[in-house]
Amino acid sequence: MKKILEVKNLEVVFDTYAGEVQAVRDISFDLYEGETLAIVGESGSGKSVTAKSLMRLNPEPPVKYKGGQILFNGKDILNTSEKEMQKIRGSQIGMIFQDPMTSLNPTMTVGKQIMEGLKRHQKIDGATAKEKALEMLKLVQIPNPEQRFNEYPHQFSGGMRQRAMIAIALVCNPQILIADEPTTALDVTIQAQILDLMRDLQKKINTSIILITHDLGVVAHSAQRIIVMYGGKIVESGTTDEIFYHSKHPYTWGLLKSVPRLDLRKENGKLDSIEGTPPDLLAPPKGCPFADRCEHAMEICRKQMPPQFKTGENQYSACWLNHELAPKVENPTEIAKKSPAQGGVK
Repeated sequence: MKKILEVKNLEVVFDTYAGEVQAVRDISFDLYEGETLAIVGESGSGKSVTAKSLMRLNPEPPVKYKGGQILFNGKDILNTSEKEMQKIRGSQIGMIFQDPMTSLNPTMTVGKQIMEGLKRHQKIDGATAKEKALEMLKLVQIPNPEQRFNEYPHQFSGGMRQRAMIAIALVCNPQILIADEPTTALDVTIQAQILDLMRDLQKKINTSIILITHDLGVVAHSAQRIIVMYGGKIVESGTTDEIFYHSKHPYTWGLLKSVPRLDLRKENGKLDSIEGTPPDLLAPPKGCPFADRCEHAMEICRKQMPPQFKTGENQYSACWLNHELAPKVENPTEIAKKSPAQGGVK
C-alpha cells in the first residue's frame, strides 16, 4: 500500500498566560492509501489538535509547532506557506468537523456551500458546479436533493447536516478525509448510517480516512488500524484486531472495559469507568502520563517515560509492563471473556 501521510515526532504547544500547554508530545504515525485509521482517547488527549495540525487549522498563535514533520505526499505541511495550504485544504485533504450546526454557514444555502469548494479548487462554472453538488447530495443519500439544495442548515435534521458536511468534505475527491467526532451528537441509528455511508464513499473514491473519536465502539467495524492517545502521547497502536483482542496498555484496557456490552453482565449492574483525571499538560509528568490512574503502576512508571515496545506484528505499546523484567499482568478484558462468573462468553 502506498504511504500518503507521515507524521514524525510532532510536537504542538499552546502559548498561554500560565505557560506552554504541551498538547501533542512527540508523536509519529503513518497513513496509507485507501485505509481508515482511528485515533481514540478521552477529551484532552490531543486527538483534535493532531487532526487540525494535519491541515494547519490550529490558530497560530497561540499554537506553535515546536518540532517534527507532517509529510503529505513527501511535502512537509509545517513548512508550507498559507497560500499553498489554501490549495491543499478542501481539494487534497477534507475535514468533517465535530458540530455541523456551528461548522455550516447559517446564512448560505447548503447547495452553495457545497459548490464553494468546487468553484475555488476546480475553477468550473456555476452550472457545472451545481450539477456536481446535486450529484454529491444524492451520493450522501439526502432525499429530494433538488429541494434540499436551496435550503439552509437550520432546515436540516442533525443526521442530514452531518451528511451535508460529508458532501462538502468529499466534493473535490480529496486523498485524505479527516472525520473529527463525526457521530458524537447523533443517536445510535444515525451513527450507524453515517459510518456505513463513509465506508461506501471510501470504496467509491478510494480516499483515506482518519477517524477521531473517544468511543472505541464506533471504530470496531470502521478502522483497519487504531492509535490510542493519552496525555498528548501515543500510548498504543496496532491493527483493530490487535487493539480489541490483544491490547497491552492499561489505558486501552480501561477504554475497552468502559464500552457497554451485552455479553458481559456486571453483578452490580454498573458500567466501568477510569477513575481520576488526565494529567496537567502545563507541567506534564516526567514518566508515563497514565501512571497516577493506573492500578499496575510501578516506581519506574513515574520516573521515566516508557519506550514503544513492540508487542505484536504491527502493534506497539508504551507501557513498562511490556518490559521483559516487569511482573506479568493479564489483560482484564480477556479474563472477563473467559469468566462465566461475570456473565462472560464461555
